[in-house]
This record gives sequence, structure tokens and C-alpha cells, in this order.
Amino acid sequence: MSSSIFWYDYETTGINPRCDRPLQVAGIRTDEQLNEIGEPLNIYCQPSDDILPHPAACRITGITPQILRDQGLCEAEFMARVHAELALPGTCGAGYNSLRFDDEMTRYSLYRNFYDPYAREWQNGNSRWDLIDLLRTAYALRPEGIVWPRDDEGRASLKLERLTEANGIEHGQAHDALSDVRATIALARLLRERQPKLYDYLFQLRSKHKVMEQIRLLQPLVHVSGRFAGSRNYLAVVLPLAWHPRNRNALIVCDLQTDVRPLLELDAQTLRQRLYTRRDQLAEGELPVPLKLLHINRCPVVASLKVLRTEDNLRLQLNLAECETRAQLLRDGLAQWQEKLAHIYAEEEFTALDDPEQQLYGGFLGDRDRRLCEQVRQASALQLARDNWGFLDARLPELLFRYRARNFPESLSAQEAATWQAFCRTRLSHAEAGAPNTLEQFEAALINEWPQADAAQQQVLQVWREHVAALREKYRL
Repeated sequence: MSSSIFWYDYETTGINPRCDRPLQVAGIRTDEQLNEIGEPLNIYCQPSDDILPHPAACRITGITPQILRDQGLCEAEFMARVHAELALPGTCGAGYNSLRFDDEMTRYSLYRNFYDPYAREWQNGNSRWDLIDLLRTAYALRPEGIVWPRDDEGRASLKLERLTEANGIEHGQAHDALSDVRATIALARLLRERQPKLYDYLFQLRSKHKVMEQIRLLQPLVHVSGRFAGSRNYLAVVLPLAWHPRNRNALIVCDLQTDVRPLLELDAQTLRQRLYTRRDQLAEGELPVPLKLLHINRCPVVASLKVLRTEDNLRLQLNLAECETRAQLLRDGLAQWQEKLAHIYAEEEFTALDDPEQQLYGGFLGDRDRRLCEQVRQASALQLARDNWGFLDARLPELLFRYRARNFPESLSAQEAATWQAFCRTRLSHAEAGAPNTLEQFEAALINEWPQADAAQQQVLQVWREHVAALREKYRL
């Protein structure tokens, strides 16, 4: 089985993978030396009537209803193409900010279309990776050889288009999926050339077993993450405290560069309340809780303190002696915080969602339902309409109805077609129904986007405005 990397990028209706939808995907397969293999993937997806993009997405991507109507696949066919690429044995799915966005978009889209949302990430020697964390780590620990652009306030910018421009990389049209993928691969080549040891080390951290080799409880380590502000170079010295009581892939760590006394002095209930309160919403004098979850199955950047050179400590303004003092304070006070962690993480902060399409994380499907899902994907329109599927999971009957309506409308009876029309009407007019945007929300957002748009972008927005007007007429809204 040969190993390869499938670099991919979505253009979508918005920024929330839970309710937004893919409009375009592009992907290029390379070998592990970053040489292209085969033909690129570049396809569009036509959303159903209940799905409206945010005007900002329309302005930025330039995708129009006509493009989607003329070139777009139904979502079932679109995701079959995406899944075939990502599930190919030996594939590492990679991108730029892909772990937190594109992979989540993939999971929700696979779930809606009756695929296992996770299997392609680990079965058959498969894995996933994200170049943005390599960029963060290079910026923090090995900045030599890369030009780091600055924003208007003098802070380093890790936006893909800014990095490619600063480093003389051809990008084509930013926010076109295929151009973004080519730019990402070119940036990966640059990093691999300029910092080969760092590149190879982080590429190995796709394996959670490699991550585990770096972790010793109560022994400090270096952790790079987007959760840490750019002002601190996305880096922290952390102390692994304990494994999560319910998630075996999550490690609870403490940020040793902030005050650890709250963990020792506050009760569990207060700690839990503060942990889920934004820092800017804490009362004056209230210290934040210095805890973070490190997920070993999300390619986390972890390393021994030995990676820190003397010049790094000065540049990053790290006080390792102070970090060790805090680490020792926590070791000595283990009895004061150990039981608190179990209470703090006994239940996650989780908002219950009514829409089954947004309930991906509402539980794993049983074996029987998984087998039925495979049969759904292989069924004809006639079989979808005729068969009584008998799902055990309460989410699946409604998912199947929407799957049929969006991808196989000919499978609907007259009564079901009327139900679908009413469903679309509700989604387009009521925000609580769970669609990315209602007609009213779209029109209000378009007014805000219009002044930011150039002439070509205003043309795109105008076409979408006409599309929304047609939907109003069709659904009598």
C-alpha cells in the first residue's frame, strides 16, 4: 500500500460546519515528497432550496447560482467523490486549517449522506494533518528561512494569501479552492526545504502513538496551538495533569505561563464556571483557569523542552524557571486538584440541538444501523421510497427523508413532496429551524457586504439577490 497525501480545500456557504454546506471542493494528491500524483479534483455541489450561503461567502468566492446549477452535483454524488479520495488506503487528508474546518465540514457532510464520518481518518493506514500548525510551530520555534508578513498592527499574519505573497509563491485567485490547494502544497514544499527536521517531526505526529511518546504526566512540555494567542507566538509550556475522565484521546494540561493558583485555591464548581467563561467576561480580579484539553488524535504539536534554544527563550520571553516553580507547586498540591478535574470534566458544556442534521456528535450508530446506512447509499430511488428501513437511531428517519428530498426528489410521494416544500419554507423564514441563513438574514447581510464589494463582486451579489427574490416568489414568502 503506497502512502500519499490528499491536499484539499472547501469553499462553503459559511463558517459553521454544523449547518453550512460545501459549494466547491478541490483536491490534489501528492506523494510524501510532495510530487503531484494523478489529476486534480475540482467539483461543485448544488445546495437545495433551504440552503442559502452567507453573502460574504458569495463575495469572497465569486461562486454564483448559475455555476452551481450548471456544474454542481447533488450532495450525495459530491460526497461520494470526496469520500473516494479521502478513504483511499494509505491517504493522509491534509489542508490549511483543515482539522478545525475542512475536516469538520467533511464529517458533517458524510454523516448527512449516510457514511461513517470518522472511518476515513484512521482505517486502512489513513491519517490526517494540518499545515497551519506547522506554520505556527515554525514561526514560534524555527522562524529562519520563511518571510513572516505583518498585519496593520505589526502582528504576524498566518493567512494563506499573505504568506504566499510574502514568500513569492504563486497563488492565483485566493479563495478559489484549487488555487488555495496549490498554494498550500507550495507552502508545504517551502517549509520542507527550509526546516526539514521540523517538517518531518510534525508529520509523524499524525500518529497518536508518536504523540504519546512525548507525554509524561507531571513533566512539562512545549505545546503549540491556535488556542494560544499570536501575541505569545501560539506557544505555551504546559504540564500534563491527567487523562480526561470520559475521552481517552484527551489530555488535561495546565498552562505554566499563567497563574496556577486558581486550580489549587478554588472549588470545582467555581473552576468549571470560570473555565467556560470567556476571559473578557470574567469579573475584575478574577483569574482565568489555566486548563486546556490536548487531543492526541488531532495531530497536536508537542515537544520536549529540549527543543527550546537559548535564543528561543529570549525571543519568546519564556521564563522556564518560573514554569518549573509552578509545575512543582502543582506536583506538591496534587491532592488539592486531582478530584476537582474529575468534576470539572465530568460533563462537557454541550448545547442540545433539535436538528438531526446537526447531531453528528449525539452518539455513535450501532452496528445494525451502520449496515443499513451502507444499504441506503447503494439504494436506487425506487428502493429508497419503497423500503421500510427500521432504523434504531432516532436521528436516521428524518435524515433519510431529507437525503431523499435533496438527492432523489423523484422518490417522494405527493404527500412527502408537500412536506418537503413546507420544510423549505420554514427553513427560509425561521432562523430557529436550523438553516445557515433565512431569506431575511441573507438580505440584511447583503446590505452590509455591498459597500465592501468591488464591481465584479457586486455583480455576483446581485445575481444572488435575484436568486433570493425568486425563492421568495416560489415559496410565497
